[in-house]
Amino acid sequence: MAASKTSAPRRLAALGLALALAAFLPVPAAALDEEVRTVPTRPGVTESFLLLRPAGPPVASVILFAGGDGNLALGPSGLGQLQGNFLVRTRGRWVREGFLVAILDVPSDRRRGLWNFRTGREHAADVRAAIAAVRELAPAPVWLIGTSMGTLSAANGASRIGDGGPDGIVLTSSVTVTSKMSSETVMHGGLEDIRVPVLVVHHKDDACSSSPYPGAEAIMKALKRAPAKELLTFEGGSPPISGPCEAKAAHGYLGIEPKVVSAIAAWIRAH
Repeated sequence: MAASKTSAPRRLAALGLALALAAFLPVPAAALDEEVRTVPTRPGVTESFLLLRPAGPPVASVILFAGGDGNLALGPSGLGQLQGNFLVRTRGRWVREGFLVAILDVPSDRRRGLWNFRTGREHAADVRAAIAAVRELAPAPVWLIGTSMGTLSAANGASRIGDGGPDGIVLTSSVTVTSKMSSETVMHGGLEDIRVPVLVVHHKDDACSSSPYPGAEAIMKALKRAPAKELLTFEGGSPPISGPCEAKAAHGYLGIEPKVVSAIAAWIRAH
């Protein structure tokens, strides 16, 4: 009996560790009923996205933009990479919130990634095609949600696309400082021209040099024409298990994902 009493806490600790690690493993496509859709966009170019549907009619559709180079490497079996990205790894939670979810890959002519491409007209054309495809799937508002470098895509889409553009956007962990990889930031995304509701989300302790917290406040000042805007600040979470600019740190809301997704979902429903 003594041995059993001693091992019980160890078994519980091991179970807790296993559950924590499992949270970061890629979710099998079949478990989330995912499918890959491909639509034409610019002449000779196609755009693919990973599609997930809620159980009932969606309250809204969300197009998610991962950070980094944005290359999901989508194939017949689903995601090839970027599974750990904040928006990608929480895709099941967005579905449970009642959203139709589309995670945008790179277009067919940008297989090397979206570096220094996210704030241009061609990218906006690709995003427009994705919005149109999602609207055909569900008669619901369409929101663009970007994280890290993905915020450039969301802002650019909202500022450049007139008719057929998004109904609102969400910018999480926005990149406001240039880096060796990118000469563009969300501040180059036409923030002053955005005329839809904008939610800015940032972790107070984001230690990434490209996304300091004061940058979120600068974004709010630049949103001069948005009919509604708000900055949601988060704190706490789990200790980082990646670099400060990667997804398994405060930059990716490690340990507070449910709270962040629920707060964003509530804001979208309210607007």
